[in-house]
Amino acid sequence: MTAVPFRCSVAGEARDDELAGTASTVRAYLLMEHPGPWGVDALRDSRMPAALCPALRRHTAAHGVRPLLIRRPGRVPKSQSPVVGSRVFAVSARSEPGIEPWIETAVVPDLEAVLDLDLAALAAGRSLGLEPHHEPLFCVCTHGRHDTCCAERGRPVAAALAAVDPDRTWECSHIGGDRFAGNVLVLPHGLYYGRLDVDSGPTMAAAHLVGRLDLQHLRGRSSLPMPVQAAEIALRLHLEEPGLDAVRLLGRDGSTGDTVARFAVGPREYAVRVRSALGADAFQLTCRAGADSPVPREEILSIERLDG
Repeated sequence: MTAVPFRCSVAGEARDDELAGTASTVRAYLLMEHPGPWGVDALRDSRMPAALCPALRRHTAAHGVRPLLIRRPGRVPKSQSPVVGSRVFAVSARSEPGIEPWIETAVVPDLEAVLDLDLAALAAGRSLGLEPHHEPLFCVCTHGRHDTCCAERGRPVAAALAAVDPDRTWECSHIGGDRFAGNVLVLPHGLYYGRLDVDSGPTMAAAHLVGRLDLQHLRGRSSLPMPVQAAEIALRLHLEEPGLDAVRLLGRDGSTGDTVARFAVGPREYAVRVRSALGADAFQLTCRAGADSPVPREEILSIERLDG
């Protein structure tokens, strides 16, 4: 009998790994159109000029900006694209009082032009002077060379989204959390969704366009630390509040070891206490992992209303 190949997403579902509080912590993104193929490491192994990949890596890492390669679903060869050059999106996902996330975009003649972008400004949430982009981006991780699950589960989601919303849909390179595939990153808000399929993916996107979050598939908001992500989702579920901007972070305190996050929901204020821990047992958490690791957990200890 042929052995069933290991799939981290199947194993994660069997363990019932919690989605909430698992989004990568990122406040600024740089999306660069590159049709692929993408190797195990998207920048290192893509078919770019040899000197460009390390230069892009240094340029983005120096300012804490997350680089992602993107392409349209269906893998249309670049030679057949009506657009000359590569589409680039600069995204600030910062979501703080008085600060809104944003996207700017440009078509550059080649990706070497990205090295001239002021990524220090992007990391600080300041405009790069590119064209404002007012529509959300639905970025589906389909990076199969990094993790098989991302291709097997991501590509059907990307195709389903592209069928109903082609202009907003992109495939993207690794975003983290392979065991939660299919994964979708919604920008500019930095919303990570997991375990989406051909039905729930388009449903999530339609809800986002009318200002509602899909709380059953939400992994977290990337501008927040993981325990605060989990706290926000727990509070939203407690209040049955999916409104995109309905819950505002007021502050957080980790001085006791636990994280206490304070939120405003309309005129009301709440405190959510979260304890970060590791599971007692170790498992293979990605398809390519060479060693087992414990599963990180964000345990909700309490939800307390503060204003009576």
